[in-house]
Amino acid sequence: MAEMGSKGVTAGKFASNMQKKLTRAQEKVLQKLGKADETKDEQFEQCVQNFNKQLNEGTRLQKDLRTYLASVKAMHEASKKLNECLQEVYEPDWPGRDEASKIAENNDLLWMDYHQKLVDQALLTMDTYLGQFPDIKSRIAKRGRKLVDYDSARHHYESLQTAKKKDEAKIAKAEEELVKAQKVFEEMNVDLQEELPSLWNSRVGFYVNTFQSIAGLEENFHREMSKLNQSLNDVLGGLEKQHGSNTFTVKAQPSDGAPAKENKSPSPPPDGSPAATAEARANHEPEPAGAAAPGPALPKSPSQPAEASEAAGGTQEPGDTAAGEAASNSLPAVVVETFSAVNGAVEGSGGGARVDLPPGFMFKVQAQHDYAATDTDELQLKAGDVVLVIPFQNPEEQDEGWLMGVKESDWNQHKELDKCQGVFPENFTERVQ
Repeated sequence: MAEMGSKGVTAGKFASNMQKKLTRAQEKVLQKLGKADETKDEQFEQCVQNFNKQLNEGTRLQKDLRTYLASVKAMHEASKKLNECLQEVYEPDWPGRDEASKIAENNDLLWMDYHQKLVDQALLTMDTYLGQFPDIKSRIAKRGRKLVDYDSARHHYESLQTAKKKDEAKIAKAEEELVKAQKVFEEMNVDLQEELPSLWNSRVGFYVNTFQSIAGLEENFHREMSKLNQSLNDVLGGLEKQHGSNTFTVKAQPSDGAPAKENKSPSPPPDGSPAATAEARANHEPEPAGAAAPGPALPKSPSQPAEASEAAGGTQEPGDTAAGEAASNSLPAVVVETFSAVNGAVEGSGGGARVDLPPGFMFKVQAQHDYAATDTDELQLKAGDVVLVIPFQNPEEQDEGWLMGVKESDWNQHKELDKCQGVFPENFTERVQ
């Protein structure tokens, strides 16, 4: 009995959703054809334009800020490797070795502190600021649907009023539906009319605080880094004074019975000779790992797929593999990680055929926030729910920012698309497949 009752409720909900979608579709068609007037609110439409502009600006700022942080991290790694190189070449008996080591440690700590403060005072604040937009965006889309419902109820009531043969019972019911639709619409409209201008005005203070924080942190970082560089310069100046000249000769005991040879510099070989080339490489640039046997050119960008390299260069020789590994090791850690991640995404994209999926399946999304359904045709989502996205039967029914789908758990359990499908806000989810 309980199961039959549950099926009855589901069937009733499905019928109600279909009727509502049909009514909205008919109303939109009539409005597009000019056979029905559409309620307009120019002031609200301007608020929506400002909202979309503010969201786009904030999203771009967040993206650029993440790029800036990635660059700071890459510069930190490069600076750390440079200091490690200094420690390796700084011989134990040279004066100032301990001071140089301490300066390198402080340099590393200063970079770490700078990066962490940028995350805390800029990036996290940015994430909090943008976190309020998804909910408001979904409410704007829902207001649009409720406005269509209100217009439809109004036109239905007006048609009954002007009919030649009036049915008082139908008129009374239509009036009741009109009052209900108007109340729901006005409640949402009033809230958004108050929130959107307030959100728009808050952008100035947010931009000021964000860029002031970044500027202040960068100023303090460069001031402290300047002090460390001055200290390192003093240490190296002391090392230079300790050794009178800029050249350090290796003292060796002459062999018994042989006179000491005069220390003369050999004459340079003529331009273009092998010796000149070898010396130039030794003094100015490292010898490539694959110099003995030139291989195919390396990719221009770390994000270039591995398959493209294989197609262009054919079978890779062992020497080419060594050259590629050497080039990868020479990149900053951030770039190497990005290269690996992109390659992994490309290599792992060749999955098997899709089976046991609803008709018209397009892709999967995962809910990032809870969403409480406020209409019979909407899905109830919890953070972490996976939704199988399918196309709308009638594309004209799709509102901007909304998708049609069925929760994966419901589909696996029932396999009944008509009873489980519903709409949900796209900005509450993230695409996973």
